[in-house]
Amino acid sequence: MTAMWLWVLGACVIAYLTKLSGFLVPDSLLERPWVTTVSAGMTVGLLTSLVLANTVVTGTSLVLDARLVALAAAAIALWLKAPYLVVVVVGAAAAALTRLAGF
Repeated sequence: MTAMWLWVLGACVIAYLTKLSGFLVPDSLLERPWVTTVSAGMTVGLLTSLVLANTVVTGTSLVLDARLVALAAAAIALWLKAPYLVVVVVGAAAAALTRLAGF
């Protein structure tokens, strides 16, 4: 039990030092155009991979089910510039109807 708390405290210290190091980076470095481009691209790539992995992976296997239909419906709602709440409801409704249909 004590060893677990040491690991938790160690992780907290590492997280704090990582955040602190962000404040110590000079503004001149952060204002360079390539830094902005790389950070924006990394953010989009990371979020896309998380969404896709949560959509088509269950455990260690690839599964195509109602989640994929819900993602497609939500993407269409986003493309039509629907408000966020509408996007969530459209995705949930698409998943529910797909499951109701037996997929």
